[in-house]
Amino acid sequence: MYDIDRELDTSGLNCPLPILRAKKVLATMQAGQVLKIIATDPGSARDFPVFARQTGNELLEAREEGGKFYYLLRKA
Repeated sequence: MYDIDRELDTSGLNCPLPILRAKKVLATMQAGQVLKIIATDPGSARDFPVFARQTGNELLEAREEGGKFYYLLRKA
C-alpha cells in the first residue's frame, strides 16, 4: 500500500477536467509524493495512463470499483 499525500475527487467531471485538476494539484506537490484521484468519467481509464506517460509521473495504480475509477500517481 502507498502513503497518500493528497486526494482529489473529480466525481461528476468529464474529460478533460479530471486531468486538468490533477495536473494543477500535482504542480503543488513535491517529487515522490502520491496523489489519489477519484473519477467517474469512464474516459479517465484511457486518459490517466497517457497523462502519466506524457508527464513522466508514475501511475502506481488504476482500478475501477462500483462505477468509480481510482488512480494513484507519484509525482516525478
